[in-house]
Amino acid sequence: MKERLEQLKQEALNKVENAESVQNLKDVRVEYLGKKGPITEVLRGMGKLSKEERPVIGQLANDVRESIAEAIETKQSRLEDAAMEKQLEEESIDVTLPGRPVQIGGPHLLTSIVEEIEDLFIGMGFEIKEGPEVETDYYNFEALNLPKGHPARDMQDSFYITEELLMRTHTSPVQARTMGARNGGEPVKMICPGKVYRRDTDDATHSHQFTQIEGLLVDKNVRMSDLKGVLNAFAKQMFGAEREIRLRPSFFPFTEPSVEMDISCKVCGGEGCSVCKGTGWIEILGGGMVHPNVLEMAGYDPKEYSGFAFGMGPERIAMLKYGVDDIRHFYTNDIRFLEQYHKA
Repeated sequence: MKERLEQLKQEALNKVENAESVQNLKDVRVEYLGKKGPITEVLRGMGKLSKEERPVIGQLANDVRESIAEAIETKQSRLEDAAMEKQLEEESIDVTLPGRPVQIGGPHLLTSIVEEIEDLFIGMGFEIKEGPEVETDYYNFEALNLPKGHPARDMQDSFYITEELLMRTHTSPVQARTMGARNGGEPVKMICPGKVYRRDTDDATHSHQFTQIEGLLVDKNVRMSDLKGVLNAFAKQMFGAEREIRLRPSFFPFTEPSVEMDISCKVCGGEGCSVCKGTGWIEILGGGMVHPNVLEMAGYDPKEYSGFAFGMGPERIAMLKYGVDDIRHFYTNDIRFLEQYHKA
């Protein structure tokens, strides 16, 4: 039995050494170490041995098994390492080649303008508020001093979903909702950016969907001079310290008195040119003192509280600041246009 076990050990080690693949090693393992292998057959004949010989043969059989298993593991490791090296050689990458450039995008011009305006007003202590784009008739009109049948509603013909639901025509409903939530007991200092909708014919200066930013400040002893100071700071920050502003009387149902704000033309410096149509001024936004009816409907006592409100279109701000001549450029996704303002 000793001779037979030594013979099997040598045969197995030779086959392991000559194995050219992991599969060959698996075959050797099954052939010599499996339940039906020759080593197992030898051990089955141990019953014919004396008590003294059995432990000796048993120990030898275990040593043979361990030697074969160890040889298989060692050879398998060598074969796997060789296969990995071959694969690395075949799939090697020339790291000296220049890499493929990755184009990095950036925010849309309107997004940049909105964020710039938000940062400006946050610096002045305003908070950012948002509201639903599908709005009720009450908050879109009635809470802003525009009751049903009011002729000023015709200026904001919108997309109605039902008789009481519509796509909001301005972001003013956010102001009404915010004041209502304070229930007349706390000051309000906010701006509300967002998309608005009006049934307009699209052309170079009009769009059925556009963005708007409105601001509101309600507190005790708020004056028109406070509004002018805020708007003057805004104009100089957005268009340059040399810009001048002027306020002209106007009409809005939710403010009284109401004003339009112009800035001095940056092209001619106020002398008059084709851009400002010879006036030296360019209209930029509207505003005024919050109408007492609006304050009262929101729960504020107009004898104790006052406030100002203003509204602007980021598209118009961007068109004036960067010389864009058609509002539709902002929405047609022409990469040639967008790339010009990638880092604006």
